Amino acid sequence: MNADYYLENPTFLVAVDCIIFGFKDKELHILLTRRPLEPLKGEWSLMGGFLEDNESLNQAAEKVLFRYTQQKGIYMEQVKAYGEINRDIGGRVISVAFYALVRLEEFDTSLAAKYDARWVNIRELPRLVFDHNQMVNDALTLLRYKVSMQPIIFHFFDKKFTLPALQDLYEAIYQMPIDKRNFRKKIVSMNILDKQEEKDKSSSKRGAYYYVFNKKKYEAFLREGKRFSL
Repeated sequence: MNADYYLENPTFLVAVDCIIFGFKDKELHILLTRRPLEPLKGEWSLMGGFLEDNESLNQAAEKVLFRYTQQKGIYMEQVKAYGEINRDIGGRVISVAFYALVRLEEFDTSLAAKYDARWVNIRELPRLVFDHNQMVNDALTLLRYKVSMQPIIFHFFDKKFTLPALQDLYEAIYQMPIDKRNFRKKIVSMNILDKQEEKDKSSSKRGAYYYVFNKKKYEAFLREGKRFSL
């Protein structure tokens, strides 16, 4: 790449910040860390890093996600760019935010201690550095829209899940109760889930059947001109 064309133009730092969502204890959580460097060292922060010369924005976000979760193939999506002049007191930094959906069953908890990170209930979010609280709000707004229109919510689970757990997750994302009968009727009527013989009996003797999202059934569902909507 020839770097001589734009020498007369100002240069800025470009960063990526990741809003990492996880689901546990019937609540939506976000992975936070203590900022490791000045300015505002030790304050609560999202996971992030600067874009390097030979990587794309997506590659930079994937690098950050792998560093903190050790998971590959995480579902992620760009939220928006943040470029207010004084957003970062350390200098002129433009940040592009991504949200990611992490399967907590595969999360290595030893990483939390290594990076002084922890899962925080989204209802109890502390004050974060810079404009990171705004990033979380924007990511949650986008997530709510996407889970109502696309089956991305299944990325929170390690394949199988129960309908009560799925409803708990929707309620955690929207932070409001959902009618049990209507929810189950709607999700089952789409015929995109495979009911398993196995039950989860951790919360009751009767137990709840496990289900698995069937991608092929979902593709057939779309070919019929139907739309995922919850």
